[in-house]
Amino acid sequence: MSTHTSSEKSNKKMHGHNFLLFTTVLFTIATLVVGALVFRFYMEDFRKSGEVNEYDKYYVMITDSYKADFWQSVYKGAFEAAKEQNTYIDLLGENLDRQYSCEELMKIAIASKVDGIIVYANESDEMTNLINEATQEGIPVVTLYGDNTHSGRISFVGVGSYNIGREYGRQVFNIIKEKRREDFKDSEKMKQRKSMEVTVLVNTDAQDSGQNIIISALQETLSQENATNSEFNISVVPVDNKNAFSVEESIRDIFLNEKIPDVIICLNELNTVCAYQAVVDFNKVGDVSILGYYDSESIVSAIDKGIVYATISIDTAQMGQYCVEALSDYHEFGTTSQYFTADVTLINGSNVADFLKKEEIDE
Repeated sequence: MSTHTSSEKSNKKMHGHNFLLFTTVLFTIATLVVGALVFRFYMEDFRKSGEVNEYDKYYVMITDSYKADFWQSVYKGAFEAAKEQNTYIDLLGENLDRQYSCEELMKIAIASKVDGIIVYANESDEMTNLINEATQEGIPVVTLYGDNTHSGRISFVGVGSYNIGREYGRQVFNIIKEKRREDFKDSEKMKQRKSMEVTVLVNTDAQDSGQNIIISALQETLSQENATNSEFNISVVPVDNKNAFSVEESIRDIFLNEKIPDVIICLNELNTVCAYQAVVDFNKVGDVSILGYYDSESIVSAIDKGIVYATISIDTAQMGQYCVEALSDYHEFGTTSQYFTADVTLINGSNVADFLKKEEIDE
């Protein structure tokens, strides 16, 4: 009797698990179908409203955070370049009802049968499969800023990670030299001299060979500049980059430790903003040097105020133009360059005034 009752409970439990699994799968499929339908309706409205100006092609750009200044600037460059070729490009996500992941947006774009996809990719198997699926459907894919090397993407538009790493290395060496000069002025400081702690913030959500190349180039440059190992120590700190709040928490945790790094190197815009905000909040301006990424108005202003030591400026408009160029070449000639590399510039205390003037002129 008890065995029979136990069997019934086990069956009920199994049915419950199966029902939950079925419901989850059904919900996921329904969400993607609804997203695709919403986007298809949006496209239909777009076509109707654009009857006066008919476009030859319709592309979409997919990023992990369409609101970020960095991505808005890349999109602006792509939009202007596309317009010159009578092509319309959408920053996919802005016109949908909730926040979707890059993978979900890829599924929506494929289902909507767009003419080309520009995507901030990663090396995950899911992304590889989605890019290959788009290719099989006749939709060319350009990977942007983050690559997927094992997929059928037609081109990758990025930055020279090695050159960026070398630039960070030169800046760290400048900071070491400045510290040397200060220590030589004070005999007590010379006696208590410690190695400089350099922390590189890296994303945890995906494999990124670009991050590894930057770190390798950073170490190589410091060795070439004759900075001895006793003068610096490089550590890598993973940042939970699921959303802005988790990034902020990860970076604030660094400042709650007993030992705070002398230099923090940030490899994206959000990490840079959160890092310099933490330096201000924890009253560590002057104690922690931040090497940032991107040249948003707030980051450039932080350099001018002495909160951020330097930042890497990327020609985002050029990145956007290269993406459109790759898709257009592929449609016209059936082939395109496999790699496009955008220009980068260092902004620090010596040239920040020029960038501030440039921003005033652009406004």
